[in-house]
Amino acid sequence: MQTRSKSGFTITVVILFATLASWAAAPAGEPLRLSLWPEDQAPLGDGQFEKVEVPITVHLPEPGKATGASVLICPGGGYGGRVVEGEGHGIARWLNTHGIAGVVLEYRLPQGNYQRPVLDAQRAIRTIRSHAAEWKLDPRRIGIMGFSAGGHLASTIGTHFDTGNEKSADAIERLSCRPDFMVLVYPVITMGEKTHSGTRNNLLGPSPAPKLIELFSNENQVTDQTPPAFLTHARTDAVVPVAHSRMFYEALKAHRIPAELLEFPEGNHGYNGYQGKEWDAWQKRCLEWLNERGLLKPSH
Repeated sequence: MQTRSKSGFTITVVILFATLASWAAAPAGEPLRLSLWPEDQAPLGDGQFEKVEVPITVHLPEPGKATGASVLICPGGGYGGRVVEGEGHGIARWLNTHGIAGVVLEYRLPQGNYQRPVLDAQRAIRTIRSHAAEWKLDPRRIGIMGFSAGGHLASTIGTHFDTGNEKSADAIERLSCRPDFMVLVYPVITMGEKTHSGTRNNLLGPSPAPKLIELFSNENQVTDQTPPAFLTHARTDAVVPVAHSRMFYEALKAHRIPAELLEFPEGNHGYNGYQGKEWDAWQKRCLEWLNERGLLKPSH
């Protein structure tokens, strides 16, 4: 796995002609779908590769509404699947109405290798940054959003990042994979005692080594370089306890990282199938939080 940077922000030249051709071919207003890895050769983290398409779908807002901000979206599914519509494309379309680009990541499921989804999400952040000028995005306003296990992946990228490999022949790999902000919705955070067992088993296996439990318990991986975060969780969530969000929030505050945790006194995991008062309320407050950080105003 790539190392985490303590120091800050943050194929062969990009999917080059294939990427540019697919972008040019996309009708105006239609999402762009492209593959993250050159020739679909996705790394396994040990010097080995597998041939598989790992797609991102880029939903860009109308030019007149665009703020320059973007969000990489990691759907949930316990690392055993991906809820790509309700926690993916639907979210991207919602972000678009507020001028924010939404990029849906169909990350690889671990299937015995925890590095698969992590490498994909890191690559996706770098890819968005590499296309910032082309897509009229601000490379300093790229966030990550995750739901449930996708929230674990998002918080992993927010705590395990690097500034890029300046010696890489791949221009994308020379860029930082640090997100500039995080939005975590009923996220899995810890792999420790209060973990969601299904998520942990799918990511790390049935008997993970203590060092892996520590490494992916993201409340223990927060540093002074971790980006700001907005979290939301229901206290009555019977699938992923609210303790997950509370642990991460407290770790952020201990490091003086700007953070907000919006708790609801009732509500279930998934907020009633992505509808209803909790769903509407977290979206409203999230937008306010983004606006307070200047992310709903066009960048200059």
